[in-house]
Amino acid sequence: QVQLVESGGSVVQAGGSLRLSCAASGRTFSTYAVGWFRQAPGKSREYVALISGNGDTTYYKTGVEGRFTVSRDGAKNMVYLQMNSLNREDTATYYCAASKSWPVDEANYDHWGQGTPVTVSS
Repeated sequence: QVQLVESGGSVVQAGGSLRLSCAASGRTFSTYAVGWFRQAPGKSREYVALISGNGDTTYYKTGVEGRFTVSRDGAKNMVYLQMNSLNREDTATYYCAASKSWPVDEANYDHWGQGTPVTVSS
């Protein structure tokens, strides 16, 4: 069983940066792909980024590529989302999720964290 806990969300000014963390329990976490999602108030949840289990492959939502970077530290069972050049449209609660499947469809995520809120102020 994998449990995920996000952290790092905060209030930040437009143009600023944040690094979100996703801490995982479980000895087999390195076998899981991890996705980052976000949900803004009144909107549906949307995919943001994805990293493979070994960290070699990453994908990004159009609009965040070049600003966001997903990475993982296998030794620490951690996945990170570095977010730069933040704008108000990035305001949302951010979630990490883990999947045994590859490639991954949103329906294939087995484990979800509780989310961490990010607010970008102008």
